[in-house]
Amino acid sequence: MELIQLDPYRWEVPQDHERGMRVPARIYADDRLMAAIRNDQSLVQVVNGATLPGIVGASLAMPDMHFGYGLPIGGVVAMDPDTGVISPGGTGYDINCGVRLLRSNLVEQDVRPRLKTLVEELFRRIPTGVGSRGKLKLSPADERAVTLRGARWAVQQGYGSEADLACIEAGGCLEGADPDKVSSKAFERGRSQVGTLGSGNHFLEVQIVDEVFDEHIANVFGLFAGQIAVLIHTGSRGFGHQVCTDYLVVMERCMERYGIQLPDRQLACAPFRSPEGQDYLAAMRCAANFAFANRQCITAWARQVFEQVLGMGPRDLGLALVYDVAHNIVKIEEHLVNGTRRQLVVHRKGATRAFPPGHPEVPPQYRAVGQPTLIPGDMGRASYVLAGTQRAMEETFGSTCHGAGRALSRHAAKRLAKGHAIQRELEDRGIIVRYTGRATLMEEIPEAYKDVTDVVNVVHAAGISRKVARLRPIGVIKG
Repeated sequence: MELIQLDPYRWEVPQDHERGMRVPARIYADDRLMAAIRNDQSLVQVVNGATLPGIVGASLAMPDMHFGYGLPIGGVVAMDPDTGVISPGGTGYDINCGVRLLRSNLVEQDVRPRLKTLVEELFRRIPTGVGSRGKLKLSPADERAVTLRGARWAVQQGYGSEADLACIEAGGCLEGADPDKVSSKAFERGRSQVGTLGSGNHFLEVQIVDEVFDEHIANVFGLFAGQIAVLIHTGSRGFGHQVCTDYLVVMERCMERYGIQLPDRQLACAPFRSPEGQDYLAAMRCAANFAFANRQCITAWARQVFEQVLGMGPRDLGLALVYDVAHNIVKIEEHLVNGTRRQLVVHRKGATRAFPPGHPEVPPQYRAVGQPTLIPGDMGRASYVLAGTQRAMEETFGSTCHGAGRALSRHAAKRLAKGHAIQRELEDRGIIVRYTGRATLMEEIPEAYKDVTDVVNVVHAAGISRKVARLRPIGVIKG
């Protein structure tokens, strides 16, 4: 592949590299990460993304990129709404898989004596694992309400407060959702999954703010060194997976009719303005709202567990939401393209929105410093809080990385983990972990992932987000 290094952190495949490319493909990585990226077919996928009709600017990939379905995980593509397409494979199966961070008034010595009990009770109260079923038994009318109102529905049911909604991307609800565009099978799969963590790389972690890089921004975000925080990572569960599955079939059937030819049918798409494109957008928004409600309910139960185990009231605990961001989503956003402000259809698949200071969609309390951007790592190392930048708006449609990114397939991770006492090894490092299935724990060993510090250092040095704080895990629950 013709790969040109533009500077220490930017690489480009020129537009004339492959027939059908409409824009260049641009990758953010240093030499070390690029060597790892070359080991799979994700570079081919970011080039394939450059062939999508109506694409604007470049097909982008973040330093945590790895092989996915259609677009690489870590991919960002933006389309002109009049000439461009919308693609389920450019969004991902786990629609609005995302992460939220809670800060607290606590420090490690407040929690460490009760940490084991705290983790066990979180594991008991928050359903985890493949096919996990929650405590909420929704009627069909309730489930439709979830897809229309998202986190607002959860708050109306008593799970959190209006203050939470102010700190969620899009206020925790995408307008324009239409449950009539969602299949009965998706509703069936999601009916008992609101308030469940799921499996795979989804988790809830009790963390410590390990290091602060920017005192001013950290103070605005309410973070300080030694502070206890909670990070929650999950998405739309079986509901979103089924929405993606259903619309991939729809898109594959209609591409020929619209005269769309692509190098990979996993990128199956339809014109954004077409009936199929608008139906998918409405259904995708339903799944995104499902995920916002899911994380909101989990947050409420986590707060209850902290109160009960530590014997403290909400005011003393201070478990306040810093922010909640989506990773797999399509958004209609305004961006500056060649000096002209344009509405674009932005697909982020394993990438995080990173809006800059002054942007109207950044909550007022953070507007002077930029949007909080949350980057989870693996369960044995660290996670990061970043802030969005103007350079991200100029280069990446206001996007940055979303996590560490896998370095090993799940099968390879299980081979490497064989014979290891993973739970004991983590406890020897001061990390209490509880899990549903040992297979999941083996797939999620720290060595299965790139070092999130390497990934974050690239986006910081490239200027598309700014390091604020590092957090290390001390308690983990997983599926």
